[in-house]
Amino acid sequence: MKFILKALLVVLVLTNYQYLQSQANQDSKEKLSLNSGTIDNQFEYVIQKSNRYQEFKVVKTTWLYALKAHTLDSLSAIRKDLADTQNIVNTQSKEIQDLKTNLAQTQTTLATTEEEKNNMALFGVQMGKAKYNVLMWTIVAILLGLLLFFVYKFKNSNALTREAKLKLDEVESEFEDHRRTALEREQKVRRQLQDEINKNKTKG
Repeated sequence: MKFILKALLVVLVLTNYQYLQSQANQDSKEKLSLNSGTIDNQFEYVIQKSNRYQEFKVVKTTWLYALKAHTLDSLSAIRKDLADTQNIVNTQSKEIQDLKTNLAQTQTTLATTEEEKNNMALFGVQMGKAKYNVLMWTIVAILLGLLLFFVYKFKNSNALTREAKLKLDEVESEFEDHRRTALEREQKVRRQLQDEINKNKTKG
């Protein structure tokens, strides 16, 4: 981060320097002035308009103060540009960090959604769709097998019940025939016994 800031500051200074140089080249052809133009032009104005004393230049104090004020204003403007640039860099850095955070959250949400999409929850346990399908079809097959088994047992039980009823009916019919026959036999024996008793009484 510090390296980026330093690089931006160097680029800004070089850009301002080139801009000042180009302005100086353009303004050198224009009329020099102490109150307008670049700092370089203002220095040039002071140098050219100053009086010469032997190898020295005699400069008005007011010019020096004006030049100082203009120089300080220019430095203040450069500092303001640097501060604005720093604020922009900080803002962009924060935005980048926020974007990274949002991207990480989005990727996490996407991974969670993808996992939920590819997995099914059964009794609170996550499992893959393939395993889920195999388990569900296995359960269906087991239930179907149990259903068929119970249907078979029910039909078999019904068949056995019907057969038992038929046998019971046959036994009851045979028992009724046997009881009727026995009753007839008993009545016949009684009649014969009564006849014998009656004969004995007659003979006596």
